[in-house]
This record gives sequence, structure tokens and C-alpha cells, in this order.
Amino acid sequence: MERREFLHGALGAPVIVPGSALGLNGAVAPSERIHMGFIGAGGMGGGHVRAFSAQPDVRGVAICDVRKEHRDRAKQVVDTRNGDTACATYNDFREMLARDDIDAVLIAVPDHWHVLVGLEAARRRKDMYYEKPLGMSLTEDKAMRRAVHRGGVIFQFGTQQRSDQRFRLACELVRNGRLGQLRKIVLAAASFTQVPNQPAEPVPPGFDYDMWLGPAPWAPHCNLRCTRQFTLLYDYSLGCVGGAWGIHDADIAQWAMDADRGGPVEVEGAGQFPRDGFYDTAPAFEVEHRYANGVRLIFADWATARKHAPQMNMIRMGLFFEGTEGWIAVSREGIFTHPEKLARTVFGSGDVRLPRSNDHRRNFLDSVRKRTQPISHLEAAVRSDTVCHQADIAMRLARKLRWDPLREEFTGDEQANRMLVRPMRGSWHLGGSPA
Repeated sequence: MERREFLHGALGAPVIVPGSALGLNGAVAPSERIHMGFIGAGGMGGGHVRAFSAQPDVRGVAICDVRKEHRDRAKQVVDTRNGDTACATYNDFREMLARDDIDAVLIAVPDHWHVLVGLEAARRRKDMYYEKPLGMSLTEDKAMRRAVHRGGVIFQFGTQQRSDQRFRLACELVRNGRLGQLRKIVLAAASFTQVPNQPAEPVPPGFDYDMWLGPAPWAPHCNLRCTRQFTLLYDYSLGCVGGAWGIHDADIAQWAMDADRGGPVEVEGAGQFPRDGFYDTAPAFEVEHRYANGVRLIFADWATARKHAPQMNMIRMGLFFEGTEGWIAVSREGIFTHPEKLARTVFGSGDVRLPRSNDHRRNFLDSVRKRTQPISHLEAAVRSDTVCHQADIAMRLARKLRWDPLREEFTGDEQANRMLVRPMRGSWHLGGSPA
């Protein structure tokens, strides 16, 4: 049997032999370990490499990054953990994904690369922990959904707030009617300060800049373009409504609304797009989504959001839920409720309880072993991403748009629907990639 078949079992069930049975005193046997490859090893990716490598049932076998310094640094981490020097390094993700001995991969590349890497991983039947956002357009999101279903792979979206007990509590309070009738959700996203236009700079040694650009339009190299700040440039991200932060809290709003297979049916708003400077996404914006049950979702930069919900001064970004009988303000720093006793709610057997996870990466690895759906599953990823795409398009068109959650398109608006597609540079496309 191939290693992947051994790990998953002939009928999809996990095949696990306790390490103690093999005389390993509780250690994980080599045959039980999940062989992982890491695609994207700088910044966020580097943190994932360290965290996944520390898991007792993971063996890192490959690193892929377009920067040699990132590859070398991550390899050192993995080799130290493994106690050998066997971890291979790659510049091109396609070469790494062609390996038969990799069970699962981390995808932590710039946003404009997410879907192309994910499509290849699904085609190669690799389970994947996939950093947010899902794609640069809804067309990309839907292509990813088809590929994951076709490949039968486990997919965990990097919206880790679903593995935070504060957000789970907030959503369970809303789902179980503890706020009375929900009226409004306010989402406070990030903002940024503009910087001057950047001069062209030489490409550093060991950096494959053309591969970094990939499907994005060609642009002269500058160091700032290729840092975490790429999320503020529209060629690579949706800005603060998407990968820079918004997707995290949009996902929690969807979870609270039990909308993992649906979403808002109307959207309108405006954004202040820069007229000069380097960044070209909106630092200030205000968008209102409306669900079919009348609940309003106000999606705005943090300063604007606080005008709609002063209680959000208690938290740093995050969400505010307002009902007829109380409210909740929740972020990664804490949860505040009115009345205060809501935070001490004890749920009964008849209440709605959401899946429990206190470690997003561990939840993914357990799902890989058991072939079960992780907490941030694919359909939730598509629908949460849709909220961000709706907001971006509504800001750019500056008019009310109506959305059909079943058809996943705007109703009676050809111009808006054309914006659900993003062109790709050269011969990159959703059906494949250049040889």
C-alpha cells in the first residue's frame, strides 16, 4: 500500500498503532506520522512551520518558498526537530506537490497565489491547511471548492477564531437566542496609514521575484511590495476587507448567523480609495450587508465601526452583536456582555452547541487522521469569502446590490457579476499553470 493509503486505511478510517505498543513509551511511531510539506515559509508561514513541526505526529519532509533565506531557515527548524537533514527544499510548489510521500501541506503564500497552489494540491490529493482568504475572486473560490470535492481531501481554512472559546461562546449565545432577536452585527476591521510611492529596487539575491508575482500583473520590484504589506495592494489582496483582517471577523459573523451555506442577500457601501501613495485599497470604508431575516451586518474600518457601536471601545477590532435583550462585544482580547451574566451562561442539553476546538492546527491534524470535517471547512470558507467580495464590489460600484445565495451571483447586475472574475497574467489560469 502507498503510505497515504496506510495512514487513511482502506475504507477511509484511520489506521493507528499506539506508540506504546511498539515499545516507544508513548512516542508516535514513524508509520503513524503525517508527512507534511510547507508552501510559504516566511512571516505567517514560518510560524506555522515551527508549530506544525512541534506536533508529535508530524514529520516535515519538504519546504517550498521563492526566497532562499526562508527555505533555509525553515529547513533548519524542521531538521532540528526531525534530528536529521532529510527535509528537501523547493522554489516551485509544483515540484514539491509531485512527491508521493507527502500527506498534507500548509499553504501560507501571498493571497493572489492561494487558489493556484490549492488547486494543484487538490489535484495531487494532498490534505491542506489553507491560509485565508480563499481567493481573489468568487470564481477562484468556486474553482477551489470543485477541486477539493473532486480530490476528496481534507481542507482547513485559516480562520482560527473558530478555535477560540470566546468567539464560540459569542456565537452560541446568538444562536440560542440569549440576546433576544438579533438586530445588528458590527464588524470592526483594520485600517492603515498611507506611505509614499516606492521607487524600483534591485531584486535581492535568492529571490525569484517573477514567481512571486505569478498570476498578478507585472510591477517593478520594491522591498515593501513583497512584505506582509502586500495585503494593502489590490493586485495581491482585497485589503482590509479581506486578507488584511476582515475575513476573520466576517467568518465569525457567518458562524453566528448559521450561514455557512448562505449569506447576506443585499449589500451597499462606500470606501475611500487613495488617489496617491503606494497602497491602493481602502483604509476607510463602511458597508452594510443585510440577511434575509433582516439582520444588518455593518462591515467597516475600526474608527467607523465604533460610531455604530461605542461598546466596541472595549475591544481591539472584533465584532459587536446587538439584540432586543442584550449585546456582546468580542475580540481576541476578550468578551464583554450586557447583561454581564450572559458571559457565565451554562448551556443545556437542548441548546445549540457548536463544534469545539481549542487548537486550529491540531483540529486539522485530527481531521486528517479521522477523515472528518474540520471546524473551518470548505463551504464556510467560500461563504465567508463571499461576504468580503460583496463588500469590495459594492464599495467600487457605490450602489446597492442584491445577491442570490443559491446561484451565488448578483441579481440583475451584469457589471457586478463581471467583477466576480479576476484576470491572470501570462499563461496562468484556473485550469492549470505554465510548464
